[in-house]
Amino acid sequence: MASKHVIVQGQVQGVFYRQGAQDTARELGVAGWVRNRDDGSVEMVVEGDDEAVERMVSWAREGTSQSQVTSVDVADTEPQGLSGFEQV
Repeated sequence: MASKHVIVQGQVQGVFYRQGAQDTARELGVAGWVRNRDDGSVEMVVEGDDEAVERMVSWAREGTSQSQVTSVDVADTEPQGLSGFEQV
């Protein structure tokens, strides 16, 4: 099982980025959460099958059709046994 902490910067708030992340995570069957940060970035934690987590990180680099991602920082984390994927 893989677990990643992801920080996404760019035009990622107010462009349905979190909803897109939640929809994609549910399609891929990964668990975790996504939230807006005060600095205008979006933060998420993604857990699950290695391939599905990598696909989620790839999605994070693209985002929604309205978003403009300028950078994505990814760090490995210890799995927490999360279930579901929520906007927090």
